[in-house]
Amino acid sequence: MTPAIARLGPIMQNAYVPADFDAALAYWTKTMGVGPFFLLEHIKLDQVKHRGRPSDIDFTIAIAYWGDTQIELIKQHNDAPSIYKDWRDAGLEGMHHMCLLTDDFAAARAASRGLEIAQEGLVPGGGEVIYVDTGGGPGTMIEILKPAPGSRELFAMMRAAAQTWDGAEPVRRLG
Repeated sequence: MTPAIARLGPIMQNAYVPADFDAALAYWTKTMGVGPFFLLEHIKLDQVKHRGRPSDIDFTIAIAYWGDTQIELIKQHNDAPSIYKDWRDAGLEGMHHMCLLTDDFAAARAASRGLEIAQEGLVPGGGEVIYVDTGGGPGTMIEILKPAPGSRELFAMMRAAAQTWDGAEPVRRLG
C-alpha cells in the first residue's frame, strides 16, 4: 500500500465475500461472538464500473462491530461483473478488502493515482466508493468510502448495539 493511501485515514473495516454467507454469519456470531449483524439487502449503487466497464451489481451486506472494527460480509445476487464475483469465481476465502472513510474524495483519487481502480460507484444519498487494487494479493484491496449523509450515524448505532449485545437476535434487517 502506498503511503499516500495510508495518510487518508485509519482502516475501519475488514470485509469478506464468503462462499456460504449464512455459514459465515453463524461463524461470526456463534464462534467469534461478534454481533449483532445488520443486513442491508439488495443494494444497488449508481454508475458502477468494474475495471473501467459499466456493471449493475445486486448485493447484500451484513455489518457488525468487533470493538471499533467493522466486520462486513458480502453476498452478490447476480452474475454482473464485480470484484465480489471475481473473488468467488477464483474460489478465494479470507479477507477480501479493508475499508477507510474519507470526506475528501479528490484526495482519495489522487492517493490512488498509479494503482488500478478495480471498482467504483456512487452510493445513493450522496456517497462515493472506489476499490483500489494495490496488487499485493488477497486482502490487499482497499475500499475508500465517502459515506453518504447519515452513514456515520448508522455505523455508530451498529457499534453501540455491539457493545451491549447479549447474543439475542444475531441478524437484524434494516429497511
